[in-house]
Amino acid sequence: MNTIGKIIQDRRKELKLRQPDITKQLEQFGYFINPAAVSSWERNVTQPNATQLLALCKILGITNIYDTFIGEYTPDDPFSELNEEGIKKAKEYIALLVKSGDYAREDRSVLPSCRETRLYDLPASAGTGAFLDSDNYEIIEVGNEVAPEADFGVRIQGDSMEPQYIDGQIVWVQQTEEIAPGEIGIFYLDGNAYCKKLNCGGDGFSLVSLNPKYDPIRIRKENSFKIFGRVVC
Repeated sequence: MNTIGKIIQDRRKELKLRQPDITKQLEQFGYFINPAAVSSWERNVTQPNATQLLALCKILGITNIYDTFIGEYTPDDPFSELNEEGIKKAKEYIALLVKSGDYAREDRSVLPSCRETRLYDLPASAGTGAFLDSDNYEIIEVGNEVAPEADFGVRIQGDSMEPQYIDGQIVWVQQTEEIAPGEIGIFYLDGNAYCKKLNCGGDGFSLVSLNPKYDPIRIRKENSFKIFGRVVC
């Protein structure tokens, strides 16, 4: 069975789309990601979340999601007992029912809620310690794909939080001055802002990268330290 990344890559190439084309179309769904994220998905380094995958299926014209990614028909799918000719005839009959207008489903669709929020650039905002008080941000519109408890977004830079967060990716943050050990947050330490995991060990607190090639950053009593918020997605 093909992996999610291989299916995305094959379908993208079949449609003659480039990775930047995918990121451009994802913006219409409220996802502002770097083309490197698509490359990471296709190489199975990371995976899109559930809502990102649904958006990708829309872009790539994948309608039978279960069949495409699982490799067999949905157990409750009535088409599962039909051959290709039977499926074709069933679809033709469905088209006739739709065309008649007598069997149209009641439209109960709900428009996605949208809101405006701040998006900061982490490297440019580092240095003053007044991360949330700076004017180095842009206002963007987001929808249901962003957790409702998120107060602002941060575009991170570098590979220290790979494979979970990659260079250029936006992380969404709930503003708070307290988080628990083991949680990922946005921190200020001695003039620099970081996206790291807070760790508590026998030698005290430290900021830990998910990428093992980076050493933990110890937090000492003499350091100037502040928590800006908790990463929620």
